[in-house]
Amino acid sequence: MQDKPSGGPSVIALPPLILGAAIALGLVLNFFWPAKILTRGVAVPLGLLVVLGAITLGVLAVREMRGANTPLDVRKTPTRIVTSGIFLRTRNPIYLGMVLLCAGVALLVDSLWLAVMVPLLALVLQKGVIEPEENYLGRNFGEEYLRYKERVRRWF
Repeated sequence: MQDKPSGGPSVIALPPLILGAAIALGLVLNFFWPAKILTRGVAVPLGLLVVLGAITLGVLAVREMRGANTPLDVRKTPTRIVTSGIFLRTRNPIYLGMVLLCAGVALLVDSLWLAVMVPLLALVLQKGVIEPEENYLGRNFGEEYLRYKERVRRWF
């Protein structure tokens, strides 16, 4: 298959940019209207745990995708459906990791505004990235992808 920028699904933006925008917006809102969610003694350790979980998901997913020799860049044509490793548990470990990373940062900086961004980030990823990707994979991998979708949940 070709490996060109227009080869993959049409998504609204690169997922890391969506994550960055959500975190930036939450931090800006927190700067102008600070709103805490937990005490520092609880927020920081919990935030570190969530961030480490998010990073772990991302690393496991990247390892599986590289092992399958399929591109990480959503704009490029996937070479195959990855169904091993963490992909046995969730179809979208990288996006789940992004949502968890946003939640972990919200806890670390103790920001209600950033916590509000978490479900919004999940919604934007769902509608603007995941659904177009799933449609693309269904069209291009047919029955193989449909069987995978039946076995593995989208988020977790």
